[in-house]
Amino acid sequence: MEIWKESQLTQLSYSKEIDIAYQIALNFVKNLGFKFCAFSITSTSTNAHNNTFNRNNFPPDWNTQYEQEKFNAIDPIVAHCKHSMLPILWTEDVFSKTPSLWKALQHQGLQHGWSQSTHDEESGLCSILSLARSHCPITAYELYENLGFTVFISRHLHSLAAKALPKSAKIPSAPHLSPREVEVLKLSADGKTAYEIALILSLSERTVNFHVHRAIEKLGVCNKTAAVIKAVRVNII
Repeated sequence: MEIWKESQLTQLSYSKEIDIAYQIALNFVKNLGFKFCAFSITSTSTNAHNNTFNRNNFPPDWNTQYEQEKFNAIDPIVAHCKHSMLPILWTEDVFSKTPSLWKALQHQGLQHGWSQSTHDEESGLCSILSLARSHCPITAYELYENLGFTVFISRHLHSLAAKALPKSAKIPSAPHLSPREVEVLKLSADGKTAYEIALILSLSERTVNFHVHRAIEKLGVCNKTAAVIKAVRVNII
């Protein structure tokens, strides 16, 4: 390995902040012969739009156009990277179903590029590292030769970016109520008294009150009304 590669990769491995790491990665890929470098990480959860991190040195006009025309929804590179960690070259065939996106890439000087992703099933995060240039096509040999470097860069940036993302608040799990406790709370929510519930369920009034008190304890509230309200909020009834 050339000295400059070893030096920059070592420097990258010691970086602890995503913005510093991205700049080191950008310098590294430029030395490999790529003018542009993009890195993004997104959560695959329903709140993905609130849980996204992106850094790139693409032309500002391209970033604006990509966002305004919602290219992300039709980008075949993004679609591939969401389902595979194999690298993918940007070719006309890959963009055959989205010719407008392919034409826009050419216009912005992003003719030749390739991308690869890193997936984290435990956190539900997916990141994409992309390298691009305008001056010459990328050969299969060049891709193979540089793959190990870019995998290392991608995983390190992924790790740092994951830490930089806002933490989603954990939704507390709903307390487990017995079927009878749920049944009693449902009837209570309908305005039935303990006496009426006892008649409906063929139970003693004392047994009904026992189930109510157990539900109150499990839900961590002070009375029957509060138990009904909380049970509704956590979708128990």
